[in-house]
Amino acid sequence: MALTGPDLPKIPARLKVIQQYLTIAAKHDERDCVVSYWCRLYALQKGLKLSSKTSEDTNFLMKLIDWLETTKKTLHDNEAITNEVAAQAHLENWALKLFLYADKNDRAGNFSKNVIQSFYTAQVLYDVLTLFGELSVEAAQNQKYAQWKAAYIHNCLVNGETPVPGPMKEEGEESDVVEPSNDDKDPELNENPEPPSESPKDDAPQSDVPPVPVNPPAMRTLSFELDDNTACGVDLSVEQISKAQKFIKWAGSALDYDDVPTSVMNLRKALHLLTTGQEPA
Repeated sequence: MALTGPDLPKIPARLKVIQQYLTIAAKHDERDCVVSYWCRLYALQKGLKLSSKTSEDTNFLMKLIDWLETTKKTLHDNEAITNEVAAQAHLENWALKLFLYADKNDRAGNFSKNVIQSFYTAQVLYDVLTLFGELSVEAAQNQKYAQWKAAYIHNCLVNGETPVPGPMKEEGEESDVVEPSNDDKDPELNENPEPPSESPKDDAPQSDVPPVPVNPPAMRTLSFELDDNTACGVDLSVEQISKAQKFIKWAGSALDYDDVPTSVMNLRKALHLLTTGQEPA
């Protein structure tokens, strides 16, 4: 369902840091109402913490609150709006899809604006995912890598330099990066079209693009071997059962987007947890 974004006044200076989340939300209004809604909710929560309680700040945030309340009522039958588990699965799958698309093209030497924007949008969505709790180790590493890559490729192109594909490593260091999905198509998920073509500088002031770190992080992905002989019936805590249910929920959500690899990955995590009582690592 396409959304009409809020009619917001000019953003107050003190709240400019939330502009990037509002911009990503606006880009998804006609593509993905779930992403649009949760990006604005995250912007609101961050804005409330930054607000100096001036009339300008208050007026801006109240208009955002009004839009969120109205939208939630309008989309009351959308589980990814009303249910945090479904919302987390939806956002996590889209962030991962964008990340894998950008990483695949980056490794192939394709340094287009779509690749920069996909890395950039993925790292913004990982910020939004902290609404539901601390990021997993994998998600946190993906976010850090995406943030660095977006800035690195952008800065190289601005300076007329050719970016180095993939993660950088010191001389003699072996990379432990696992190649991502073989899907080299643009991440089109049902109603979601290709990643927007604008670069990060279109979404935020140039000063908001982080500098390239001296030692950029290497991307890691979760991996584990599942023992077919593992006995079932282990004692699980309430928290472990809830975590397994989330993995299964995420697997179902991934299938909604025909993303079989992500679905299989989450099902394996659920099975590993249910049969061993141990968190997948």
